[in-house]
Amino acid sequence: MSARSKPAEGAMTLAEMKEFAGFAAATQRYIRRALDIGLDRDDALERWSRDVVEAASIRAQAHIYDRLPEIRALIPDDTGLDAMEPFLSPLITVTAFDLSQGRLTSFSAYRFLYERLVGAEVRPWLPAAFCSAAALPHLHPDLRRKLLQSISEAAATASGWSNRQPAFYPQWVEKVDAGALPN
Repeated sequence: MSARSKPAEGAMTLAEMKEFAGFAAATQRYIRRALDIGLDRDDALERWSRDVVEAASIRAQAHIYDRLPEIRALIPDDTGLDAMEPFLSPLITVTAFDLSQGRLTSFSAYRFLYERLVGAEVRPWLPAAFCSAAALPHLHPDLRRKLLQSISEAAATASGWSNRQPAFYPQWVEKVDAGALPN
């Protein structure tokens, strides 16, 4: 049975890589940076800050991402209203921060990031958090419009979600001098 699942896993990983490759360079950079911060992978400040403004943004992101363990722990097992508020409130807050940075310009980029930051279990809640945060008044009206128009009807009204964890987690890749490569 495991031999049969291997090609499917490879195909899904390849599909995730292809989806990531379809994002704008700034979106790819932001997702890699966010994963470094949110998953505590590397020293994000050292790796990603190019100036004092970006360093301040990374510090603010790290501060807001301090809520991620709480969000992961509060993912509801069902859609009951009692469990929804303590979970959705911090998820919408963190989402609002990320959307306000202007680098996640579509639902698909947001979903790609949050499936990795929080886990596959968050999928049913992502359309609600995204639409809520995208409609907040702190975003420029043009950005609000672009974000809200980016979510498809299928994503907003899905009747079910996969619980398969993501396989591809993009990371920093050092640039290689093409002249230094062997022929």
